[in-house]
Order: sequence, then structure tokens, then C-alpha cells
Amino acid sequence: MHYTITTATADDTDVAALLVRHMQMMQAESPPESCHVMDPAALVGTGAVLLAARAGDRVLGVGALKPLDAQHGELKSMHTAAEARGKGIAQALVRGLIDMARTKGLHRLSLETGTTRLFAPARALYAAQGFKECPPFGDYHLDPLSVFMTRTI
Repeated sequence: MHYTITTATADDTDVAALLVRHMQMMQAESPPESCHVMDPAALVGTGAVLLAARAGDRVLGVGALKPLDAQHGELKSMHTAAEARGKGIAQALVRGLIDMARTKGLHRLSLETGTTRLFAPARALYAAQGFKECPPFGDYHLDPLSVFMTRTI
């Protein structure tokens, strides 16, 4: 499958639709106190930059880089459309977000993901990209339904 990774905006209806699908999936999987997904407007309001994987005019995946401070960023809203999974899209998005973080002068990237079986592929993806488990960062707190991961870049 041929696809490209480009910057995106939440104003793009296809990008927004995939972000909303991600938000709904996360809200269905986790209780409110353990659900850290952000709606598209709130995500962009934090200064996050979005990347989208596209095949022609179809959006296959999205991911965001949210600044935490001048040297530390967070990966947010990573989601690949169900019909596009297993094709390397999430891996390409993570690499694109790492490259973007380097370009912005960040030295560390962190993320929060879930502990349930649904999140096993995400945890494996992040580990394969050099992320290691770490304590909570930013405004996060210990939560049995959360795994926190980080890496230097």
C-alpha cells in the first residue's frame, strides 16, 4: 500500500473524523478517570501538531506531537483506521513524529497508553521504536490502566 505522511489539521474533516473515532474508542475502553484522550479541538488548543497518513484522499492514520516544555513532547492520539492496520502506518507515523520532535529541538518524547489487551499492539510498537516504561510525567498520576513510556531523541 502506498501512502504519504504529511502535516494535517483538525479542520480536515477526514482527519477530524479519525480523531473522533479514536476518542470514542478510548472512551468506550476506559473509565473516565483513566481516559486521557483529547477531543480534536482541545488537542490542537495545546499546540499539538498533527500528522496524517494518506493514500490518495483517504486518511489511514493520525498522530499528534504535543509540547510539554521546551525539551519534552508527548505523543497523543495515535490511531490507525481498522482497515489499514498491519501495513506499517503506525510505525511510519511514530517515526515522523520523532523526526518532527527533533526538528523542534525536543530531547525527550513520552506517552501514555493503556494496559489492557486492546493496547498490546501499541505498547509493542512504542517499545520497538525505543520507548521504555517510566513513571508518570506531566499531569499524569499512577493508574493501573495506564502505562507511561519515554525515550530520548
